[in-house]
Amino acid sequence: MSISIENDLRSELGDFSSIVCFKAVVTGIQEALGEKAALIALVSAGRQRGKQLIEELGLANGNLPLPEVAQLMQKILGKDGTRLCLIDAIEECENGFRVACRETICSSGEAPGSPITLSYTLGALQGALEAVTGKRLRGKQVESVLRGSSQDVVEFAILG
Repeated sequence: MSISIENDLRSELGDFSSIVCFKAVVTGIQEALGEKAALIALVSAGRQRGKQLIEELGLANGNLPLPEVAQLMQKILGKDGTRLCLIDAIEECENGFRVACRETICSSGEAPGSPITLSYTLGALQGALEAVTGKRLRGKQVESVLRGSSQDVVEFAILG
């Protein structure tokens, strides 16, 4: 399967910008809205983007086996796609899914022990999974590279 997410939005600079600039946007949103409202806004923005990527590729509600979903999401969100994060695994867990990833945009550049949690990344993973599976989900980060884990891990519970 060939997946192309190139939009050629800028003829000279290309379609990607720096993590430093993205993190500055996050910090600005947190300062303007407060931490809780910013978290809600960033998760929502990520969710919309993840869903949009899957829909643009015509893969929504594809009833794909979980290993294929993991491969697909690794392709569109990893180094051959948007470079949001590297996905190591997607597994079924009690009442939903568990996603293990690394090099997330949300954790990048943060000091060990930082209280930062995945926001935009969590939302993008959620939106993509919702679009592929056709199930409404609620995500919660359960492990963090910033607090001693080798991966950022998110569990998504299936809602109703």
